[in-house]
Amino acid sequence: MLLWISLSLLYAVVYAFPSPLRQRDSITTLSDSEVEAFKPYTYYASAGYCEPSTTLAWDCGSNCEANSAFEPVASGGDGDSVQYWYVGYDPDLETVIVAHQGTDTSKLLPIITDADFFLTELDADLFPGINSDIEVHSGFKESQADTATDVLAAVTSAMSTYSTSTVTVVGHSLGGAIALLDGVYLTLQLSSASVSVISYGMPRVGNQAFADWVDEYVTVSHVNNKKDPVPILPGRFLGFHHCSGEKHITDSDAWVSCPGQDNDDDQCIVGEVANILEGDADDHSGPYDGVTIGC
Repeated sequence: MLLWISLSLLYAVVYAFPSPLRQRDSITTLSDSEVEAFKPYTYYASAGYCEPSTTLAWDCGSNCEANSAFEPVASGGDGDSVQYWYVGYDPDLETVIVAHQGTDTSKLLPIITDADFFLTELDADLFPGINSDIEVHSGFKESQADTATDVLAAVTSAMSTYSTSTVTVVGHSLGGAIALLDGVYLTLQLSSASVSVISYGMPRVGNQAFADWVDEYVTVSHVNNKKDPVPILPGRFLGFHHCSGEKHITDSDAWVSCPGQDNDDDQCIVGEVANILEGDADDHSGPYDGVTIGC
C-alpha cells in the first residue's frame, strides 16, 4: 500500500479537485441494526483474500465460520496475475455472493495494476450496449476481464441451482473496484438479475459518466474506514469520480451515510481526507465493525 501511495504522488494525485456543488441530502447516522447488517458481507469480502481451495471447500477459518451456511459454487485466481475470486449462495441472505480479492502488497503485479491511472472505454463484448463516453481505470478493467466469463458462468449456475435472481458482489480495495465493475457487467449480462455491490476501502473506478450510470442501474454501498487514503484515489484531478452510496466510519466509530457522489462533508471520506498526506494507510484494512480484512 505504501508503494501505491508513492506512485500516486508521482501522478500528482495528492490534492483532489473539488467537484461542482450539488444539492445534497443530510448526513445520517446508521442504527446499530443497520451497521450489523453489513457484517456478513464484510466477512465475505475478507474471505476474498483466502486461497481458492479453501473457499471452494468453505474451510477458510473465521471468515468462513462467520457465514457457516454458505454454499460454494466455484472459485479461482492465483493471487498474482489474477486476483482470487469465489461464487456461492447464502441461504440466510437469499442471495448469490460474488467476492474478489483485494490488493496483496506482498505481490508485485496487483500493485502495478493499481498504479495504472488511465481512463479507457469498456469492452463492448463484456459490457454490451454501454455508452462510449463511459470510461474506467484501465488496470481495474483488465483485472475484472481476467475473471469475468468464469464469474458469469458460476453466477448463472448458482442462480439456476438455488432459484434466485438476487446477486451481491463484494470486495475490498482492488477487490472492491473489481466488484463494482462486476456489478455493471452482471447487470448487463443477466437481465433477470437484481445486482447490488458492497465494497470496502474501494478506490475510484471510473469517470463521471460511469458514476452516473452506476447510480441509475446498480445498488451500491461503499464503506470507508476513518482516514483510509485509498478511497480518494485516483484523484478527481484525473477525471475519476465515485458513485453514490458511501458509508463512512468516523473517528468515533459511528457509521454515517454520505449521500451523493464524493460528498465533501467533513463526516465523509473526501471531507476528512483532503489529500493522501492526511490519510492513514493503517485504516485501510479496518476494522469494519470489528472485522479486520484479510485471511
